[in-house]
Amino acid sequence: MLGLAKRVGARFLLTSTSEVYGDPLQHPQAETYWGHVNPIGVRSCYDEGKRTAETLAMDYHRGAGIEVRIARIFNTYGPRMCLDDGRVVSNFVAQALRKEPLTVYGDGKQTRSFQYVSDLVEGLMRLMEGEHIGPFNLGNPGEFTMLELAQVVQETIDPNAKIEFRSNTEDDPHKRKPDISKAKELLGWQPTMSLREGLPLMVADFRQRIFGESKGNGVSAS
Repeated sequence: MLGLAKRVGARFLLTSTSEVYGDPLQHPQAETYWGHVNPIGVRSCYDEGKRTAETLAMDYHRGAGIEVRIARIFNTYGPRMCLDDGRVVSNFVAQALRKEPLTVYGDGKQTRSFQYVSDLVEGLMRLMEGEHIGPFNLGNPGEFTMLELAQVVQETIDPNAKIEFRSNTEDDPHKRKPDISKAKELLGWQPTMSLREGLPLMVADFRQRIFGESKGNGVSAS
């Protein structure tokens, strides 16, 4: 793709990830932080793959003059996500709707930050239309433990939903929270949708796809 961008003179967007920071020793994570990543762990194919992609993008920028833009995307959720993609928000929502226990790995005290998809899209558009290369953290600084996320899902869908604890996965980051000062200053961007505002929109979509219920309170559009 970088070769294609070079040939046709296109601007290239790399959607990188907060996983480039690994299990961070700096909190919150700013773009200047180089990360704390296990290069041979079970998650490293993703972590290091994205880090390598950033390296390649910057090499093409410096060596071939390609216009690149790098976004480090933090956890994002919203309607039309895959029902069983393994991401924590879609897992919890699908499990609660299906009356299954919410699976929490480890003690549930590890934290993540969740941004609504429309906030991310706005950030990506501002990045691509602007003159700054990045990298830019695009995420919502609101920080939730996995247990707190499960409780928000319970409040939204089913207060009686059970929580089931399982052994934690290897190299699971303990904390994740973006420092978005750079995006605020240079892109004029910050998220506007809170988790408690955005989650019901995702739940309505998941409910319709799982059960086939109309979104219009039982009234079908003609």
